[in-house]
Formats: sequence, C-alpha cells, structure tokens
Amino acid sequence: MPCLNLKGEMAKRDVLIDDIANYLNIHRNSASNKVNGRSAFSIEQSMKIQEKFFPDLELKYLFATEQPEAELQS
Repeated sequence: MPCLNLKGEMAKRDVLIDDIANYLNIHRNSASNKVNGRSAFSIEQSMKIQEKFFPDLELKYLFATEQPEAELQS
C-alpha cells in the first residue's frame, strides 16, 4: 500500500521523488516504487527520509500504509 501521508507531505513541501532517490542513492524508479507501495523502504531509508526532509513529523505518521480505525469509521 502506498504511503499516503508521505506523498501528501512531499507535495506540501515540494519534495520530489528525484530528491528522495538522489538522497538515498537509489534509482528514481526504485524510489517511486517505494513511495507508491509497490515495494517497501527499509527502516534505515525511512529514518533518513524523515530526518532530512520531514524532521518535524513522526516516522509512524509518514510511513503509515493504512488509515487509523477512527478515520475509517467517520
């Protein structure tokens, strides 16, 4: 499942998939696959992204792949 919070925060802060790919030193397609849920970020990659681009946000929030139960019921 895609990391919808990560995608939303990327859009808000003008962080591109290319930015993440370059920072992690991975191919753009690999970064795109990870952001869009076709593959997963490693813990180390997730921590690097959070620390570099979103230091004010929690990892759990950024990389959540499901909506919390409260949001599903509203």
